[in-house]
Amino acid sequence: MRWFKKSPPAAESETDKPEGDTRVSAILAPGAIKLSLEARDKEEVFEEMIDLLVNTGGIKDRDAALDALRKREALGATGIGNGVALPHGKHPTIPRLVGALGVARNGIDFGSPDGKPADIVIILLARTDNPGPHIQALAEIAQLVQSPTFLARVREAKTPQEVIELIRAEE
Repeated sequence: MRWFKKSPPAAESETDKPEGDTRVSAILAPGAIKLSLEARDKEEVFEEMIDLLVNTGGIKDRDAALDALRKREALGATGIGNGVALPHGKHPTIPRLVGALGVARNGIDFGSPDGKPADIVIILLARTDNPGPHIQALAEIAQLVQSPTFLARVREAKTPQEVIELIRAEE
């Protein structure tokens, strides 16, 4: 599978991924993982992480993807606690289930129920006409981030590939 081989980010393509695989390790391409987000607020996080997905070929319509995230966020905060936020959305222009993961060293307010800022942000985008994989992936991510040990290791990770390996070990 091409997206897991070591290659420049421009050569990685989300379109090479198998259809219907909802494992987190299959949804995240290494080029869609950034371990030091520059963003200072939620809107900047959206833009920075959507750019990762555009650069990996996971999405083509940047504005539509941003709109999907903004509309979902307007319905309710996507901070889930323990320093994790899970912004997600659906749009007809999203070709398949895609995700990005970012670590914000200073934390970003995502309205988490515990009142703490999120330093791990996982974005998930899906097609509007196939909600099953989206829901399954949200459930898998929610399960994955229940482990404080896993979260600590993601925060300490030095490379995107290390994050992928950590996720695979938990799946």
